[in-house]
Amino acid sequence: MTAPGRRSSTFTRLLRHGFTDASAAERLLDGTELAAVRDDPVLLQALGATADPDLALNGLVRLLEAQPGPTARRELLDTLTASKPLRDRLLGVLGASEALADHLARHAGDWQALVTYEPRDLHRGVEEFEHGLAEATDPVSLRVAYRRCLLSIAARDVCGTIDVAETAAELADLATATLRAALALAEAAAPEEAALCRLAVIAMGKCGGHELNYVSDVDVIFVGEPAEAAEGSDDETRALRAATSLASHMMRICSETTVEGSIWPVDANLRPEGRNGPLVRTLSSHVAYYQRWAKTWEFQALLKARPVAGDRGLGADYVAALQPLVWQAADRENFVTDVQKMRRRVVETIPVAEVDRQLKLGPGGLRDVEFAVQLLQLVHGRADTSLRSGTTLDALEALAAGGYVGRADAAQLDEAYRFLRSMEHRIQLHRLRRTHLVPEDEADLRRLGRSLGLRTDPVTGLLRAWRRHASVVRRLHEKLFYRPLLDAVAQLAPGEARLSAEAARERLVALGYADPAAALRHLEALASGVTRKAAIQRTLLPVLLGWFADSADPDAGLLGFRKVSDALGKTPWYLRLLRDEGAAAENLARVLSAGRLAPDLLMRAPEAVALLGDGDGGGLAPRARPQLEQEILAAVRRADGAVQAVTAARGVRRRELFRTAAADIVGSYGTEARPVEADPGALVDRVGGALSDLTAATLAGTLRAVVREGWGDTLPTRFAIIGMGRFGGHELSYGSDADVLFVHEPLDGVDEREAGDAANKVVSELRRLLQVPSADPPLLIDADLRPEGKSGPPVRTLKSYEAYYRRWSLVWERHALLRAECVAGDPDLGRRFVELVDPLRYPADGLGEDAVREIRRLKARMESERLPRGADPKLHAKLGPGGLSDVEWTVQLLQLRHGHTEPGLRTTRTRRALAAACEAGLISAENAGTLDEAWVLASRVRNAVMLVRGRAGDTFPSDARELAAVGRYLGHGPGHAGDMLDEYRRTARRARAVVEELFYA
Repeated sequence: MTAPGRRSSTFTRLLRHGFTDASAAERLLDGTELAAVRDDPVLLQALGATADPDLALNGLVRLLEAQPGPTARRELLDTLTASKPLRDRLLGVLGASEALADHLARHAGDWQALVTYEPRDLHRGVEEFEHGLAEATDPVSLRVAYRRCLLSIAARDVCGTIDVAETAAELADLATATLRAALALAEAAAPEEAALCRLAVIAMGKCGGHELNYVSDVDVIFVGEPAEAAEGSDDETRALRAATSLASHMMRICSETTVEGSIWPVDANLRPEGRNGPLVRTLSSHVAYYQRWAKTWEFQALLKARPVAGDRGLGADYVAALQPLVWQAADRENFVTDVQKMRRRVVETIPVAEVDRQLKLGPGGLRDVEFAVQLLQLVHGRADTSLRSGTTLDALEALAAGGYVGRADAAQLDEAYRFLRSMEHRIQLHRLRRTHLVPEDEADLRRLGRSLGLRTDPVTGLLRAWRRHASVVRRLHEKLFYRPLLDAVAQLAPGEARLSAEAARERLVALGYADPAAALRHLEALASGVTRKAAIQRTLLPVLLGWFADSADPDAGLLGFRKVSDALGKTPWYLRLLRDEGAAAENLARVLSAGRLAPDLLMRAPEAVALLGDGDGGGLAPRARPQLEQEILAAVRRADGAVQAVTAARGVRRRELFRTAAADIVGSYGTEARPVEADPGALVDRVGGALSDLTAATLAGTLRAVVREGWGDTLPTRFAIIGMGRFGGHELSYGSDADVLFVHEPLDGVDEREAGDAANKVVSELRRLLQVPSADPPLLIDADLRPEGKSGPPVRTLKSYEAYYRRWSLVWERHALLRAECVAGDPDLGRRFVELVDPLRYPADGLGEDAVREIRRLKARMESERLPRGADPKLHAKLGPGGLSDVEWTVQLLQLRHGHTEPGLRTTRTRRALAAACEAGLISAENAGTLDEAWVLASRVRNAVMLVRGRAGDTFPSDARELAAVGRYLGHGPGHAGDMLDEYRRTARRARAVVEELFYA
């Protein structure tokens, strides 16, 4: 019977030594297995030093119970108490790994593998592991021997005898020895097949890189050739068949589950063509594939290729043949973008619920370090062979030594990577399961923290350290690529190894810079010196360079940033805006590198960069028309004369054009803060509405300025401006003219001639002032849709319009009036004009067949006569098949025919009319969707061309870089301009089929 107070004393001691279930631990210590040593303070202290004392004690009791008899049990206890190395190793494993405790319980004598403490035992290699696996004669015994070897690695790992890099290297060496043993078993089972071929096993991934996890797929590639003595015309086919059989058997030996479980899956999906390609190829077949078909990521994967089993000569030949191709990968078009896109794609595949727990694939995880290091190796390893290591930490050290990475950055990444890999190892070691997720259970977190040496508050300490290291990786992994470029030109840190000029040029070319010499000059101008401006720009540039590289024209982005910084660098708010407002810097990078229009607008008034932030500049949200008119009219009132007034109005227009273009670019490209706009139609509507409101407000302000200059406060005639075409439809694009009609009505008692002269003078001055040469973009007024076209008077009275339309109007004029909407001037006069034309554009009897035929004739004539010579009709966004004209004329024909009876059709806007026609049953939902998709895409193409080239165009650019920029705006990644053109042709072709059915039928 336990003496009074004894349980209390033992219970307290157990809690002090880190046991969480002291009652259960006390019962185990009181059991017969540990009766001889239950009061041994050394044993209790050793248990308390483990990651999970409860787990270690439970595992020790199970191991003692599994011993074949009292003698064996006594031997284990005596050795355990007498030998500190065994005590630390065995209890350390039992406290860290439930799976290895299970193995020891099944194989009670394997604890003796931990007794040896010779120098060669401290750092084992392939030879020692091959010796440990030598007695395996079948898959089951191979698994037992493998676990025994794994036991020795885990023991030295948890005791700190080997660090995380050495552990990973030993795990890779054990995998190498295991693959050799498995291949030997496969060959012994089929000696005839083995005699027919030479088979080499090439390790890839972490095994190839000598940095394997405890539980991981072992990635391999197989190379096969006929045996030397059996070469002949038919021998290659037979040899490959035999090699495939051996390779498949070897994979099954390692992967299949037996009574002893499995070892690990052998994954051959990194081979050419992946799982769709043959499992085994000849060396020449491999070389041909990589020369012709391989993608960038496949060369990245080859960085870690290492022959590990089978025919060593063939394996060496494989590496010798393919390694030169690896170091040419950085010359491939869009190389950096492809690698970064692959990284983003990996992140996107992570389930949302797991992102914050992912050690390997999540932001700030292991893969971020590995991708960054591999990217730098591929760029600079061509010229510097010291970088050609498959091991991440060795490569990182070489990059720092060569000046390709800053030493401080490399040291922080090295520390973070080692910590994250240690976490990954300990998580997997517990149950020997393949996982990269940080556990959520507090007991698991406690064991994990204690296993990493965090004893005071293991859960809090672990989570804090993990977040700190992940934050370091997130901050450095992209900057790693760009920071040395600044160090190369700024030269601020004495003694630091720097990129050579040639290495900096290589890196800039890999990033997509067409003129690396100019880029280096810009970087030097921006980053050199000890001023506050230079210091802040050195902080911003690594991130900005990444965003520029993610565009179609990095050169333009960097040059634009230098120009803006030269103009605004001395103003206190500019650099503060970029540094402190998260969105501003990325928005600026996107805008500067997306094309010419937005940067040109910005350079005329660089202070508009304030709009890119989230603060008082109003942001990028479009301003409503009343706000615009209020600002412009206030500027007109303050101005001294019409010229100054209109200059002020055009200045507001320039700023708002920039706001609209910047918002469009950011919405189309997406940023870290806000994703790409999911609905491209919403983007088109927003741009069209903003540009139309801005044009209307500018016309209103200019009209007020002209009237005030010539007549004071009152014009002798009422005057209104009617928007037509895309202007009236709220669908202006960046390059559109403003189609208008001018209408006036003499005031009571004013002579009609006097009123007419005044109205004509207003029109003349309005057009002149809006086109006066200045730094601001002109606003072109087009009144050719007026009665009699260019031959008719530029302005008419309302009565004159009424008389003309009653007697002379043609079908095309009624068609054009579908877009008529008052946009400026006298609102009552504008309303009466709209009431006048409503019966013409929405005729009560619909449209007669003669009128329909006339509209079709006009459309066909326009297609044949107005299409530019030499243009590809299928790629003409306005006049080509399935383009804007096709969709709009089809919708407008429905409006002319049914607008009188269907109120929803009485709109000047194409998409609204199309939706109303669908709702009224005049067009099927499928056909309406096809037309809408084509109209939106064609509108975006026109906007993209203007944004990229800085001048209007209806066809895709012929210049490759401009075409790529249009593709980026439309959501197509680098190298996919052809896909963009194919998509446009498909969309337009489907729309044309609907037009043929509805318009021409």
